[in-house]
Amino acid sequence: MSAARRPLPQLLGDARRWFDDALLAALREADAIPVTHTQLQLFAVLDEEGTTVSELARRMAVTRQTAHQAVHALIAAGLLEQAPAPASTRRRLIRRTSEGERAHRLAEEALARLEEHLAHRLGGAAVDALRTALEADWGTPDPARVEEPAR
Repeated sequence: MSAARRPLPQLLGDARRWFDDALLAALREADAIPVTHTQLQLFAVLDEEGTTVSELARRMAVTRQTAHQAVHALIAAGLLEQAPAPASTRRRLIRRTSEGERAHRLAEEALARLEEHLAHRLGGAAVDALRTALEADWGTPDPARVEEPAR
């Protein structure tokens, strides 16, 4: 009996976990300060000049409380800091510290090596095609266009 075809969102989630797990392992090997999957995701959506906690939560698709907890754990670890926003004294921007910048550079280098590894395993053309498909504009989801299965 053949296995059922797995849904694309599940496959994309598995691929994301493959990269995240491999990246966390590479960071451990480089003696970087340990981070969680959520903290890793936060780092990935953080702007160079800093980002508010509310914006981080929106980009991560998590609650503000979850983003806030991840931010404060990373501040306590010395990877992030809070700074006043130039345009508003009430807003605070979250940005990387010098140690956070070091960890970010290590992560970028590790991700480049992981992408090369994946190209070696799957073939460069497959990885290029995957990148092209993921970088394409998929448009806005339209639930009205999803037809119900025939009964």
